[in-house]
Amino acid sequence: MAAEASGPDLLSVVVLLGAGVVAVPLFKRLGLGSVLGYLAAGLVIGPFGLGFFSDPETILHVAELGVVMFLFIIGLEMQPTRLWGLRNEIFGLGALQVIVCALLLTGVGIATGFPVAVSFVSGAGFVLTSTAIVMQLLEERGDIASPKGQRMVSILLFEDLAIVPLLALVTFLAPISTTETGGLRWLDIGIGIGAVGGLIVAGRYLLNPLFGFLAMTRAREVMTAAALLVVLGAALLMQVSGLSMAMGAFLAGVLLSESTFRHQLEADIEPFRGILLGLFFLAVGMSLNLAVVAANWQMVVFYVAAFMIVKAIAIYFVARLLKSSHRDSLERAIVMAQGGEFAFVLYATATAVGILDGESNAILTAIIIISMVLTPLAIIGMRFMLPVETQSLEDVDIADGLNGRVLVIGFGRFGQISSQPLLLKDVDVSIIDNDIEMIQAAAQFGFKVYYGDGTRLDILHAAGAGRAQAVLICVDKAETILSIAHLIKAEFPLVQIYARSFDRGNTIELIKAGVEYQVRETFESALIFGQTTLVGLGVDPEEAAEIIRDIRQRDDERLDLQLAGGMRAGNDLMKGNMPVPGPLIKPRQPGRALSEETASVLPVAASADAN
Repeated sequence: MAAEASGPDLLSVVVLLGAGVVAVPLFKRLGLGSVLGYLAAGLVIGPFGLGFFSDPETILHVAELGVVMFLFIIGLEMQPTRLWGLRNEIFGLGALQVIVCALLLTGVGIATGFPVAVSFVSGAGFVLTSTAIVMQLLEERGDIASPKGQRMVSILLFEDLAIVPLLALVTFLAPISTTETGGLRWLDIGIGIGAVGGLIVAGRYLLNPLFGFLAMTRAREVMTAAALLVVLGAALLMQVSGLSMAMGAFLAGVLLSESTFRHQLEADIEPFRGILLGLFFLAVGMSLNLAVVAANWQMVVFYVAAFMIVKAIAIYFVARLLKSSHRDSLERAIVMAQGGEFAFVLYATATAVGILDGESNAILTAIIIISMVLTPLAIIGMRFMLPVETQSLEDVDIADGLNGRVLVIGFGRFGQISSQPLLLKDVDVSIIDNDIEMIQAAAQFGFKVYYGDGTRLDILHAAGAGRAQAVLICVDKAETILSIAHLIKAEFPLVQIYARSFDRGNTIELIKAGVEYQVRETFESALIFGQTTLVGLGVDPEEAAEIIRDIRQRDDERLDLQLAGGMRAGNDLMKGNMPVPGPLIKPRQPGRALSEETASVLPVAASADAN
């Protein structure tokens, strides 16, 4: 029993995992996002909820590794050349936003009667946006690689760098500040620069040989351990040098972004990143001190609103000043209007040097956490506030009065290749697509593509479907392909339909719809791929071609059977790689006939086995 009592606290682990497993799918199903789910779950199981945990700060310190690993993975996607290309955004846009926000938020504190030092620390903490929340939201929406996402990432990177001078300013503003401490600050800056330089040198000359050596051992767990060692070692180096752990992990990722082991590292780190990042949000939710909020609710509500509104206005102003669109500026302002996890470090330092007292620290921490909780809700509200984004039709002609002999619907990779034989034969081809960016790009390569949605009957009339001899359906979604085919067959029954098919099920539906011809988008290329492989393995080219002909014949027969008997019909026409069952022990003697009837059968069976 004593050994059992001293073992790991499995109840805490089960509660943490259970809270995330229950809350996140529920909140995502409601359209509220995973971040809000984690935060709400943390509040419920924390010391001010059901009380499963009494010290969320311990969990928070461990869970910060999730943010560290998240930044490492972002770094892996950010090659040095790409990072250099963002230098203007990082040091221009990032610096301008931080300075403007810091001045305005400090002004809020001074205007409400607080001393300059307290106002600056409070405002500066709120300037540091939550890297974890913003990056998670960008990842969920698939915007990290988009231009607007890259600008937000650049600002977050500068804010990570800004923690160093902000901590130095806090020490300078402290009432116990002395000349001696001022000298130490220069030493700390030198140590930080040296740590960054050392990490760069190690990344360029040590990490690749290290992973190359470990890869030769073929021990997967050692590679995983080495990946964790690189991430945590870089984070530790930055931390002891007075810099941000997340910045160290990001730099390590950037240095390994051009490594041949990049994808392996990402696969090894990803599971740890996801779990620890979720744990971080849970810990933030637990850290919300409801007793402090209840005792000072008027102050908390006022400063949450004031700080978020002022910061959002400042971000919007900076974005518009640097020529961002109204929509992008407003979106950036709402997404980045909250405080962040680095504020906890800044406020703790300010408390240690005497600028803040314990109660002020608790109130400011509550303000930061509430702003983080409100961000996903603000984004949901933004979706209802902003009109549906419409693309500009500049330099794009809408399909109207087209008279081509052939109408091509969809001009992606498949449509582009399919149109080439027709264009080389000088067939009059009309092309429509509803992707404006693709239409504009196609124009640069000499293609005239009209804007039009092939699922709309009025567009088909305007595009000349009724006057065309044939319509090529080249879009890439199975339901859209089938919808267009049904629409054309019903409205223009004499027009020939040639359709791209997504898969076998889509093919069967198209055949039933009565199209003249369909082809699965990967079928022919896969056959050629397999035939070339056979030849490369030494099979005679004629024999390889005969095998491919046999596969085509089998596929046609199987399709006929499936049209009559369902998807499972004709499976025996496919060649599988499942082992054929056989006797466990080989017979010592061949079989003997015990009658005239079996004697006549045995030679036939033996001959069949030999073939």
